[in-house]
Amino acid sequence: MTNTVNKLMPIAKCFTFGSSSSLNVQAYRFFRWILPPIFGLFLLAVIWAMIAEHTPELPGPIKTWASAVELFSDPFYDHGINDKGVGWNILASLQRVGLGFGLAAIIGIPLGFIIGRFEFVARMTAPVISLLRPVSPLAWLPIGLLVFKAANPAAIWVIFISAVWPMIINTAVGVNKVPQDYMNVAKVLNLSEWKIVTKILFPFVLPYMMTGVRLSIGVAWLVIVAAEMLTGGVGIGFWVWDEWNNLNVEHIIIAIFIVGIVGLLLEYALTQIAKRFSYE
Repeated sequence: MTNTVNKLMPIAKCFTFGSSSSLNVQAYRFFRWILPPIFGLFLLAVIWAMIAEHTPELPGPIKTWASAVELFSDPFYDHGINDKGVGWNILASLQRVGLGFGLAAIIGIPLGFIIGRFEFVARMTAPVISLLRPVSPLAWLPIGLLVFKAANPAAIWVIFISAVWPMIINTAVGVNKVPQDYMNVAKVLNLSEWKIVTKILFPFVLPYMMTGVRLSIGVAWLVIVAAEMLTGGVGIGFWVWDEWNNLNVEHIIIAIFIVGIVGLLLEYALTQIAKRFSYE
């Protein structure tokens, strides 16, 4: 029995060492992943605190954090149309972005396929896209107010017109990048246009299309804040403007972080969706 135990001891040591080594590697990878962002945020907080030290009107990180804790202790209170919790404002902005972004995807992605697939349509739409794409999104707001006679659909219109261009352009570029050999095989097999789109174009174009979608959601979330500042009502942009009128700088800084975090989460969600439906 003793001899058997002595023989098994080196094997057990090997397994123990291997397990310890694996844990060390995992710990190293974890800290290598988490430490750079922590150091970056810490550096941002230090710079922010130094600026606030010399600018009495600007609240520092500690004061802003205390205000954020109080603010998010009841984010969904409702004291009337002009006094709602920050949670309602975020949801209202997300609703507008979702509607405008959804309309842009419904129109922009198919239009991108058509432009990339047919040269005549590409040449016909090229001057229109080149003319309208560089226009500032907020320049479209008066047109929306004139046509829709209301602030909410006008804001959704601004989101739509801002988000549609990246989808159209990236999808069209992806279609143009499809190897000619693929299209030659489709001709030989006498595939229908529907088969060409679903079996050849869509799998190849998907990465380009998702890049356009990610760019569009970033633009949409960026524009909605500025649009809501001008249109009013409930929304994160209006909330920022209202807090500025009340000289509540802590809430403005909190709103900046909210906009950044929500935008980051939206882009991350789209990235995960793109990986889920990737054909690679």
